[in-house]
Amino acid sequence: MTKLPRDLNARDEAERHRLLINAVTDYALYLLDATGTVTTWNSGAALFKGYQAEEIVGRHFSVFYTEEDRAAGLPARALETAAREGRFEAEGWRVRKDGTRFWTHVVIDPVIEDGEVIGFAKVTRDVSARKARDAALYESEQRFQRLVQGVRDYALYMLDPVGNITNWNSGAEAIKRYKAGEVVGRNFSMFYTPEDRENGAPERALATAVREGKFEGEAVRVRKDGERFWAHVLIDPIHDEAGKLLGFAKVTRDITEKRRALEEIERTREALSQAQKMEAIGRLTGGVAHDFNNLLTVIRSSAEFLQRGEQDPRRQKYVDAIASASERAALLTSQLLAFARRQPLQPESFNIVERLEGLRQIIAASADASITLELGFDGPELWIKADPGQFDTAIINMVVNARDAMPSGGAIRIRASRAPGVPAVRGHAAAPGEFAAVAIADTGTGMSAETLAHIFEPFFTTKAVNRGTGLGLSQVYGFAKQSRGEVAVSSLEGAGSTFTLYLPMSARQEPATPSRQSVDVKTPPLRILLVEDNLEVGQFAATMLEEMGHAVTRVGDAQSALTALEKPSARFELVFTDVVMPGMSGVELAGQVRERWPKVRVILTSGYSHVLAEDGAHGFPLLKKPYTLESLMRILAQEAVAREGAALSAD
Repeated sequence: MTKLPRDLNARDEAERHRLLINAVTDYALYLLDATGTVTTWNSGAALFKGYQAEEIVGRHFSVFYTEEDRAAGLPARALETAAREGRFEAEGWRVRKDGTRFWTHVVIDPVIEDGEVIGFAKVTRDVSARKARDAALYESEQRFQRLVQGVRDYALYMLDPVGNITNWNSGAEAIKRYKAGEVVGRNFSMFYTPEDRENGAPERALATAVREGKFEGEAVRVRKDGERFWAHVLIDPIHDEAGKLLGFAKVTRDITEKRRALEEIERTREALSQAQKMEAIGRLTGGVAHDFNNLLTVIRSSAEFLQRGEQDPRRQKYVDAIASASERAALLTSQLLAFARRQPLQPESFNIVERLEGLRQIIAASADASITLELGFDGPELWIKADPGQFDTAIINMVVNARDAMPSGGAIRIRASRAPGVPAVRGHAAAPGEFAAVAIADTGTGMSAETLAHIFEPFFTTKAVNRGTGLGLSQVYGFAKQSRGEVAVSSLEGAGSTFTLYLPMSARQEPATPSRQSVDVKTPPLRILLVEDNLEVGQFAATMLEEMGHAVTRVGDAQSALTALEKPSARFELVFTDVVMPGMSGVELAGQVRERWPKVRVILTSGYSHVLAEDGAHGFPLLKKPYTLESLMRILAQEAVAREGAALSAD
């Protein structure tokens, strides 16, 4: 550091200035003459330009410029600008004595005497460090900008404190379909739906971000073309060092596909849950039908026996009531089996147009007089192969359901048409193919979403007590499923309902006329081995067979039956066996009987759902529980005819 003399007053002013200038080491301070030749040189200039005073005084200041700047005439233009405008200021590259370059900030002021430029005062500062920092900052900003612009899966942009957009990345353009020039300066609420703008959602989002330090949520947003999409939104407030709010950083991601995938997973889960529930209910109803049929076998046949004999007229009405109630109970069991998709179907080819026309009067009778009925068809023929009786029952059940939904009257419209497949129903995927669709629409009260979720479940009903069993639509559901079809429902509360039954179409076939074997053959007495695990049913069946003149031996399981057949004294002509029993089933027993005692006939009986569905698959006649005296007599007579035919063939 230059030391100042103690007695400054002894120095002249020029010397003091020289000492002051030499004391400055952060700036190069020197004078040029009018031509640009260096005339003075301070210690700061020597420090960062590398020249000592004796090496540079007398040389032109252009020595500090780069070759390209000298070739471009920059030194001369700097002096001309300073002389003309009173000041030249700029930044640029300069060259040290050792040839290294550094970035400088330069100020040149003209020195004027008597109105004439006699030289120039030049101040130069080495700002290389700042230049490097600025360059690094610029490069960092550029990298960040490239990073932000390179992100196309997210909309990244800034808002000012009131929510106006200040910048826009390529992801925002891709997601929202606006270019930067179309949105910068506008309020971000433009992306909200009209209903969200009306209820103040944009303002609440910014207020939440300020209050809680962040706003995050999922909602519907609007693209430029008006398309709506699901967005995940994040808004972070930006503050300066003093805590003043500068604006907001906003990140938006299009999650429409994610939402759709989650919704599809949820629909699939619900469909699986519904299918599992219906399957469980089906298994339960099948089991209930089995036990119920055992009880009904005793009740129906007992009532029938009593009806055949002479009765006190006062008691006859009670016997008739028992018989009538058992018939209705058997119908309920049949509907349970229909829902469980285990009813024995007898499919035939028929034209549903003719079938519905034939049902017109029955349908009209099933509806109230205050209800108008309209039938419409796409054409004269729509052929399917299904159980016609169950088809009729399904149509009537849907008509009755429509009627009950219109207590004050209305209209039922039935339309049959071709359908190019089954639509997605209750979460299941659509099914392609040729289907006949029978739609039954009403103008009734409609149903809520909660009701729609349960309408096919057995015993579910919204009707008053004694107005229905809750099994009608269960039968429709079971019949459709068992026939490889579907039933769809659409309904709105207060706007009516439409049930559409889809059944696979088939080629036209004239129904074959079944040959009926006479059942009027007198059945000779038979030695019968009765196999029944239910004690009550077994005792009653034995009594009934004995009343018919047959000799009956009763056992409780298949193994006991085989033991009885193996006895040397056994002379059984017929085995009458239940199917579902502990251990060996009746079908397995029948197979062994046919193999070991081929002359012994076998009749199976069951009320269990899966057995009824497999009627005929095992090759043995099957009597469905609950059976009546008449049905038992018929099947025994048929077996007598078959036995006689086999005997004639053997002869």
